[in-house]
Amino acid sequence: MREIQASQITQAVRDMCIEANYSLSPDMRQRFETAADQEESPLGKMIFGQLKENLDIAQQDQIPICQDTGMAVVFVNVGQEVHIDGDLTAAVNEGVRLGYEEGYLRKSVVRDPIERENTRDNTPAVLHTSLVPGDQVEITVAPKGFGSENMSRIFMLKPADGLEGVKQAILTAVRDAGPNACPPMVVGVGIGGTFEKCALMAKHALTRDVNESSPIPYVRELEQEMLNRINGLGIGPGGLGGAITALAVNIETYPTHIAGLPVAVNICCHVNRHAKRIL
Repeated sequence: MREIQASQITQAVRDMCIEANYSLSPDMRQRFETAADQEESPLGKMIFGQLKENLDIAQQDQIPICQDTGMAVVFVNVGQEVHIDGDLTAAVNEGVRLGYEEGYLRKSVVRDPIERENTRDNTPAVLHTSLVPGDQVEITVAPKGFGSENMSRIFMLKPADGLEGVKQAILTAVRDAGPNACPPMVVGVGIGGTFEKCALMAKHALTRDVNESSPIPYVRELEQEMLNRINGLGIGPGGLGGAITALAVNIETYPTHIAGLPVAVNICCHVNRHAKRIL
């Protein structure tokens, strides 16, 4: 049995909160620059230029990419052969507290959804844990801003709606979001499972390397088709029109009930932030 100190998890989460908020992951940066070259609209190209300048300044000066440094969403895969010496939840929240305080990141979390008192350290995180084979702990930190989060949608479709219904649901969510999701966007989609499972898949899909396609052939084709159709909507960078509305569409699926076809769409702006560590 391998032992990992809770303090190691705290340090990793602290570092990832800062890293994810200061610079795009390499896959996102590459996709962003490729899309900028493909944009045809003069105004769209200008918006891309401004966004790139912002990214460069943030990385050079080590300051946040966006003023909304998000609510920390943390995925932790714990190996079955690992013993964590300490409280995992407390360790993650301490890492978020340190990251947001020491990284001078905006504290956006309120203690109660109605009373709205700020917690002043951006805790608690939204923590998702899974028990997996092995002797490692994999941690993904994904700060999520709420301009795009507020554009999330869940559609409880009928099985008869089929694949075409899924496509229309995705397009409806993106079309309704329009400029409010700060395009160019990344679109995470969860199909199947239950009400809450499809939402979790849509969120997790945003953390996938945008250069990796689904291993399932029909899903891989669907990702490319939806990317093309979303870009055909003409929303464009900043919502001001253009050829590039989305940088990627990432889809996850799961078995579901014979009477259901749940679909969740979770949109993220061009600063689709995530960082990963393996301990």
